[in-house]
Amino acid sequence: MRASLATYKEVVRAPGALRLLLSSLPSRTAYGMISLSIYFKVQQETGSIAVAGLATGLNGLAGALTAGVRGAVIDRFGMIWPLRVLVPSYAALILVLSLGSGRTELVVIATLLGLTAPPINLSVRPLWKITVPPEKIRTAFALDTATMNSVGVFAPVIATTLSLSLDPAVALQVCATSMLIGGFLLLRTWQVRQWHPERKEEKAPAIWQVRGIQLLAIEGVVMGLGWGAFDIGLPAFGTLEGVPERVGIFFSIMAAFNVIGGLVAGTISRKISPLRAFRANYLVWAILSIPLAFTHMDWSIALVTAFLAFFGGAQQVFYWEITEAVRPKGTAVQAIAWLWTIEGTAAAIGMALGGYIAEQYSPRICFAATTVALFVGYLIISSGKRHLKSADDVPTPEEDVAAMEDNVDNTR
Repeated sequence: MRASLATYKEVVRAPGALRLLLSSLPSRTAYGMISLSIYFKVQQETGSIAVAGLATGLNGLAGALTAGVRGAVIDRFGMIWPLRVLVPSYAALILVLSLGSGRTELVVIATLLGLTAPPINLSVRPLWKITVPPEKIRTAFALDTATMNSVGVFAPVIATTLSLSLDPAVALQVCATSMLIGGFLLLRTWQVRQWHPERKEEKAPAIWQVRGIQLLAIEGVVMGLGWGAFDIGLPAFGTLEGVPERVGIFFSIMAAFNVIGGLVAGTISRKISPLRAFRANYLVWAILSIPLAFTHMDWSIALVTAFLAFFGGAQQVFYWEITEAVRPKGTAVQAIAWLWTIEGTAAAIGMALGGYIAEQYSPRICFAATTVALFVGYLIISSGKRHLKSADDVPTPEEDVAAMEDNVDNTR
């Protein structure tokens, strides 16, 4: 325990490490708040859960569709200009959204907002490689991941509290301010100025020619639809049950258990192959989701979602180890970004459909869709496991590091 703490202290004491860690925090907080802030803004202005779900879904869809493009831009031109352009554009559009009131106006602005999402997470991770020595990179990535996921614990509470206690416009204005501060601080770090994109291998196959990537893309569509329905089903459930203030709390509980699940998975990743761990965890994950559609906005949904988040956090670790094993060489940023484009697009569609279903029928149908998606995703991976055979070996320390590097929301 003391040895582990000492290692983390060494990372924090590296020149520029603490500054890099803290500079990304405001922008990540903004991302942790934005979805619920948009939801409450649109729902209160229009009185419609369906329209709120549509606006939130289109925001996610726009961000997902351009994730691959942003990854390619960073690979080609570096980080400075994308951040200089996108950070102020994103903050300005959030402020415009906070002042909007019309149904069409809010939906259009929320969509444009997704198109301008700054690539904060895509930018921060590669910077650790030039901040700490090679033997400390894994610890640095673990620290960065814990910091990023911890934002998911308090950011939804901030968004919910500001939206319901004051006004959703205030929550959006806090998002804009946080993004501006974080973007400015990140651009001021020496790491951003010195970082250069890695070279690609000329003979590497195209991303979509790899069967394993194709399989993960299909699975991503299913999972995106299922979890998109859940992400809008939970706030809709809270609204319809008359306890919208609990939504942020439940999302925070999920974020906390997601962190714990990821940390636990990290301790066993070298003892079992990523593919075997992924499939075993997948099945347990799906089974534990069965009670979700029968819960209420009380301890029951808190308990079920906590278990789902725990195994979801573990699944994320194994997923990125598999991706690292099957992707073509020289495509670390783009492979991840394009997979997120597909899954994020599906999630946005799931959110939009889920908002309508929740309002016209029941949020429980959204939760049932999540369970169905988990079982279908498991069947897809199991039936096509031969295409993921390169991930059926126990990972080396270098592969563990690469997987941890990519364990991040790359749509933002």
